Amino acid sequence: MIKINMGCGWRNFGPEWIHIDGGEYDHLDYHDITKLQFNSNTVDIIYASHVLEYFDRNQVIPLLQEWHRVLKPNGILRIAVPDFFAMINLYHTHQHIVLEDLLGPLYGKMDMGTETIYHKTTYDFDSLSKVLLSCNFKNITRYNWKEYDVHANNDDHSQAYLNPKGDKENGTLISLNIECNKIG
Repeated sequence: MIKINMGCGWRNFGPEWIHIDGGEYDHLDYHDITKLQFNSNTVDIIYASHVLEYFDRNQVIPLLQEWHRVLKPNGILRIAVPDFFAMINLYHTHQHIVLEDLLGPLYGKMDMGTETIYHKTTYDFDSLSKVLLSCNFKNITRYNWKEYDVHANNDDHSQAYLNPKGDKENGTLISLNIECNKIG
């Protein structure tokens, strides 16, 4: 089984996963998430936590098409991105949520080699679903990170909570976690 942790950063899911990221980490197998060194229809699962938002809406289509190319028919694409709807709802309904609480998730930045990269867009369920459908993905649903050992045992941004911050029992999940399958 070929499983890819796409844009993994410092998170190492172990030897059963292939780790791809543009950063400099010892556990990386490859560095380019846009041009994959895999044959078509060979990958079982791609997981990408808080990666898509670093690409603008025009850039994300060829990226997803490349990921689609390498996935096996019915292969799984599991994506986590900042959830615009959840954040704007918290901001609107909770007086103690201030704009500064949302700046990181909405406009995040990260050092990547010699440059700094920033979030270029945000999504809600409907907008990301439309993009995925346009790239020939199907069965688009939300997933619960708690239901997968690899995610439950590796804290990443798919587990981002506010109100109160970081409280996974009482807080509000501000990560939009979507799973879908490759058509074809």
